[in-house]
Amino acid sequence: EVQLVESGGGLVQAGGSLRLSCAFSGFTFDEYVIAWFRQAPGKEREGVSCISDSDEYTYYADSVKGRFTVSSDTAKNTVYLQMNSLKPEDTAVYYCAATYYAGSLYPKLAEYEYDFWGQGTQVTVSS
Repeated sequence: EVQLVESGGGLVQAGGSLRLSCAFSGFTFDEYVIAWFRQAPGKEREGVSCISDSDEYTYYADSVKGRFTVSSDTAKNTVYLQMNSLKPEDTAVYYCAATYYAGSLYPKLAEYEYDFWGQGTQVTVSS
């Protein structure tokens, strides 16, 4: 059974940093791509970043480029999202998601591309 569990959310002041973790199980990372999404109150869920095994492939939304970094630790079955220079508009519930990678085109950040989802972790950035 595929499971994704996010942690690391919290309250931080603007300009601060947080690191989110996504612990995954039920699959081997070399066959999947894992992404981070977020959903702010009253807004649609949007893709933030995604990563493949060994960090071979990474992709970022324009809104977070240069501020967020996605990485992985295969030994710990965990993907991280380091978030720096946080802004109030980064406030959202952050989700990790996974999709099977068939070895052709890498997915990007469309919701329909991802089949498995975690429960989310709240990030609140105060001004």
